Amino acid sequence: MKIIKSVTLGSAAVLVAVGGAQAADLPVKAKPVEYVRICSLYGAGFFYIPGTDTCIKLGGYLRADATFNGGVQGQPAWNGDLGQQNRYRDYFATRSRMAFTLDTRTATEYGVVRTFGQANIQFSTLGGSTFNPNSLNTNLGNNAQLLDTPGGGYVATEYLFIQFAGFTFGKSSSAYATPWNAFPGNTSSHLLGGHNTDTGVSNIQYTADFGAGVSASIGLDDPTVWNRTALYNLSTGLNAVGIGGNAYGGTHAPDIVARIRVDQAWGLFQVSAAAHELGGSYNILTASSAAPAALSEISGHPETKWGGSVMAALNIKNIPTGPGDDIKVDASYAKGDTKNVIGTTSTSPSFAMFGGSDRAYQSVGFGATTDGVYLPTSAGGTGDIKLTEAYGIRGAFNHNWNPYWSSSLYGTYSVVRYNGAVGDLRTAKGQYCATYAAGIKGVSADYSCNPDYNVSQLGFITRWTPVKNLTFSAEVQWFHLDQKFTGTAVLAPSAPKPATVYEFKDQDTVHLQVRAQRNF
Repeated sequence: MKIIKSVTLGSAAVLVAVGGAQAADLPVKAKPVEYVRICSLYGAGFFYIPGTDTCIKLGGYLRADATFNGGVQGQPAWNGDLGQQNRYRDYFATRSRMAFTLDTRTATEYGVVRTFGQANIQFSTLGGSTFNPNSLNTNLGNNAQLLDTPGGGYVATEYLFIQFAGFTFGKSSSAYATPWNAFPGNTSSHLLGGHNTDTGVSNIQYTADFGAGVSASIGLDDPTVWNRTALYNLSTGLNAVGIGGNAYGGTHAPDIVARIRVDQAWGLFQVSAAAHELGGSYNILTASSAAPAALSEISGHPETKWGGSVMAALNIKNIPTGPGDDIKVDASYAKGDTKNVIGTTSTSPSFAMFGGSDRAYQSVGFGATTDGVYLPTSAGGTGDIKLTEAYGIRGAFNHNWNPYWSSSLYGTYSVVRYNGAVGDLRTAKGQYCATYAAGIKGVSADYSCNPDYNVSQLGFITRWTPVKNLTFSAEVQWFHLDQKFTGTAVLAPSAPKPATVYEFKDQDTVHLQVRAQRNF
């Protein structure tokens, strides 16, 4: 009994000692826990970053789409293997994308300081104009996006900017742009007819708000990646579909852009203007590719010229067809700044389409998209840059059938013009046609050269939103190329097309794009 009693008393003493030590370690008062607080200053979804007065919002979307008889993101079959309709073309193209957005805002004595960024993780079917498996290694090796390896994909950067005291610094929509950019009602990323910087351009801009919905903006845009089509040195020649090598020199000046906008309950009206510099590289360049040669530097270069563009845009809301219905339209004119008319989410396309013919092997229609052309005096030209003119109009009617279904009818018409006359080597048209004629043979009696062209698009889209932030859509679009050449000629297009007789003729194509998108 004495042994049991001793053990019991000893154990109790140990427990008391341990318990006392633990009690001594406990803080007298628990540390306060800082919970996430909702920030209602800037709309739904914002909350305070713990320990700061900065509000943050995280968001984005997941999108999966497929285009039939076209490229990714609703690109019409207007060039490359798709335009040739050859056996290397893909009958459909797909893309999956996860977009992440981050928006922070802090109230200061100078106003709100905002930062915004969007990054896309995506994978798509090879999206270039060449799908030939024999050239995939070359394509992937030169593709900055490193697309389409199994388990691959890439990260794309869209907007990355800071806003402070009316200024915007970074990668954002240009001060020239409309709020809808090139999306008045479509999902296709290839609607022509006007300006588009929906994925951002590096720029600095300032916006002054005069009250009553009236504002004005001015900015400097970096044109190097975004706002250039091509500048042809015609002495390097043109290929069978009228395309030459790009002879742009380095960037010397930013684009100067400005906008006046009126936002009211009835809608929006704005007028934009831009100035764009064209600087050629050299007079002597390697044929076809326009790459530099040993004699390039000593050959001189054309004098730099400035071009520009203007745009007017209108959005009419509260129209009597239904709640939330609206009309959006913009019209543009450019001289030496063709990207602001033949503009897409990506680079500006040139067109080369083939079809049937009742008088030749096949028919062909093409259009070269340039900011300007020049023919050096050593090659029989005037040596100065001739600016290309372009104008376009596009718009959409957007209708809500009910809270779950909506549709849009949209269209665009664009024109590209090379001024002057055939046979007059003092003009853009005369220099272009003389260069093109030197590379073809066997022309018919009714052959005529004219590099001018028009392009039209007409589309219809219907959307179903069964639950909030989940939308399924289907879009059909018709594309028409109205080219101005006539007759027939022996041409040597890129393989697998044979070198034989082709008829110059207008071309058409239709594609279907389907999409599922979940916003969060």
